[in-house]
Amino acid sequence: PCFRDEDARADRSPGEFYQLDIEMSFVTQEDVFNAIEPVMAGVFSEFADWEGKGRKVPDGAFPRIPYAEAMAKYGSDKPDLRNPIELADVSEFFEDDSKTGFGIFAKIIGGGGRVIAIPAPKAAAEKSRKFFDELDKWAKKEMQAPGLGYARLKEADGGGVDSQDPVLKNFEPAHLAALLEKLGLGAGDGIFFSAGKKSDAYKLAGAARTKVGEELGLIEDGVFRLCWIIDFPMYEYDEDNKKVDFSHNPFSMPQGGMDALLAADTEEKQLDLKAYQYDIVCNGVELSSGAIRNHSPQLMLKAFELAGYGPDVVEAEFGGMLNAFRYGAPPHGGIAPGVDRIVMLLADAENIRDVTLFPMNQQARDLMMQAPSPVDEKQLKELHIRLAPQMKSEK
Repeated sequence: PCFRDEDARADRSPGEFYQLDIEMSFVTQEDVFNAIEPVMAGVFSEFADWEGKGRKVPDGAFPRIPYAEAMAKYGSDKPDLRNPIELADVSEFFEDDSKTGFGIFAKIIGGGGRVIAIPAPKAAAEKSRKFFDELDKWAKKEMQAPGLGYARLKEADGGGVDSQDPVLKNFEPAHLAALLEKLGLGAGDGIFFSAGKKSDAYKLAGAARTKVGEELGLIEDGVFRLCWIIDFPMYEYDEDNKKVDFSHNPFSMPQGGMDALLAADTEEKQLDLKAYQYDIVCNGVELSSGAIRNHSPQLMLKAFELAGYGPDVVEAEFGGMLNAFRYGAPPHGGIAPGVDRIVMLLADAENIRDVTLFPMNQQARDLMMQAPSPVDEKQLKELHIRLAPQMKSEK
């Protein structure tokens, strides 16, 4: 049992939750994978046919997908592999608006942005224009995005394929043919386009991939597709503070060790550093994060230095950990799959509160137990707790 002081969401419940916590000494990332895969495959296989549902778990090792590849193909670090749609960066096809007649995307690319295509197989043949317009409205309302461009593909009068929608309407024929070859699309298919700053473009494209897959009935049924996401970046660029900072777990082991940290003498090189961090994902749900830990005091101090934290800060904040490592902690790593999330998937539940014994609402209140509730002064004194005086609102 664990406690999480976080906001509720569909796959995360505030308060108590359960995990299978595994910590291992003298292990590599590969050792962790070899220990966990039979357990996870076994659990899902055992309950896959629960109530005669006839579900299955594919045989063999779980696919291992580098973080960069996951973001490029799926727009997410927790991809649903039941969805066959793969994203594609098509910025190169929109750079020269003399070939496209579409200056909006050229301007975005000129400002450092990207254009990401979301293929929609057979959508033009099977769906009306309303389907495409509704996806654009969804992007604006639900994703708070400027919009989602689209193009419906049809057979051209003189042969080949063209589109009368604004994004591709004025493409040179050879240029359009090259774009469609890259995407593997033809007459009767559709394309959606997400454009903007790289991170924003991929965020919208990833969500649109899921939405399009669901709307077109492309999501594979009756299967649990598990995978590992590996090679997470050690650092990311903090736009608010204009500096490099840790992206995920500051205590994970950087790939390449001290040599890699010493060679990272520019921001660009620091952002290229990867860590031994990994997630296990099933059907678009992250079941767990894990890492090989950084057990070396020297490595840890250098890793924090690259993120702008001096040794005084590290000693003040994490001195206990550093001292433990100075006494000689072994190489170690682990992972902790979330039991509640596993049960949620096996039960075909859409919200983790449906499988939680005492679920809390969005305000982290247990309505059945009416908790939390007021505490009297006597109880507070017994626990040596004093309430801070309530601040008066300014008039």
